[in-house]
Amino acid sequence: MIDFIRQSVLPYFAIGTRDAKISPLGNGHINDTFLVRWSDGEFVLQGLNTQVFKTPNALVENAHKIAAHLAKKRKSNDYTLTVVKPVRTEKGLLAVDLGAQGFWRAINYLPHSHSIDVVSSEDEAYSAAKAFGHFASALSDFDATQLEDVIPQFHHLPGRIDQLKAAVKNDQYNRLETCRDWVDLVFSQQDILQELADVSPTLPLRTCHNDTKINNMLYDKRDMSSLAIIDLDTCMKGHLMYDFGDMVRTFTSPEEEDSTSLQNVHVRESIFAAICRGYLSELGTVLTQDEKASLWLGARVMCLMIGVRFLTDHLNGDIYFHIHYEKHNLARAANQFTLYKSLLEQEIQLKTYFN
Repeated sequence: MIDFIRQSVLPYFAIGTRDAKISPLGNGHINDTFLVRWSDGEFVLQGLNTQVFKTPNALVENAHKIAAHLAKKRKSNDYTLTVVKPVRTEKGLLAVDLGAQGFWRAINYLPHSHSIDVVSSEDEAYSAAKAFGHFASALSDFDATQLEDVIPQFHHLPGRIDQLKAAVKNDQYNRLETCRDWVDLVFSQQDILQELADVSPTLPLRTCHNDTKINNMLYDKRDMSSLAIIDLDTCMKGHLMYDFGDMVRTFTSPEEEDSTSLQNVHVRESIFAAICRGYLSELGTVLTQDEKASLWLGARVMCLMIGVRFLTDHLNGDIYFHIHYEKHNLARAANQFTLYKSLLEQEIQLKTYFN
């Protein structure tokens, strides 16, 4: 792969390929990401997964529009984070489309950046939630209808459950017996579908990040201050309850999302409280009352829905998320469903932090 990048991709960016150093970067589930360094520059290069992102040109156009809006806000001191921007090819294009050999795009690399996979303190949770809230606030005057839906119905729980039902019916790889209890849990959660149907029509469309995992907020490792929001691939129009919910999903557990130590997987109340404080400190005057009331629903939906997606992929033969061992997606699903159950068990106390 690295030899291919050196010989076939980097020439489009007019950099000296002989001395370029290329190394894998990050631990994303979907795209292939590399750090490219040469004598007088560096950038992040990504090979987009076009099985997941079937309209990659729309993706890079979306990211460009958002970056341009945020750069304008930063210039007027209305956005304080660093903006992740596309690096154009020598011909001024946003990406390199090599057909069967991949779709490649570059973005600026941020020196001194640092990411984490597990939140270890209230301060980390607060600063990251505040940064994601700041991102959403800066985009509150951006016309979300400008963005194409790169993955239609991305956060659509009824559709995700329908996909699970199809996977259960097909059971192509004879895996159902390994996860029947989790399947039964999902199918027992009919009330949340009705709640979604009632709430969603009351919410305004916003520009949403749609993947507010803790490792998509970069810290400045010199002082651990918030540096940048990254990974704009799934930025689309939608409802902010899902962004809030994904923070709850990825911040509150003391374990990584694929940990098999389920006895340790739970929602840490103090981290949940810090998320609420940080996010609402930036969006308190932006959110409508209906939006604020929807945040608790978003927390529950995201834990359940991501579990459903992992479980469906397990049944379908691991065709969506990268796996590193057999039953990896099943381990991820069990982790998320355990976190979901912890949310339900603590509902009364956790809801007090929205007041």
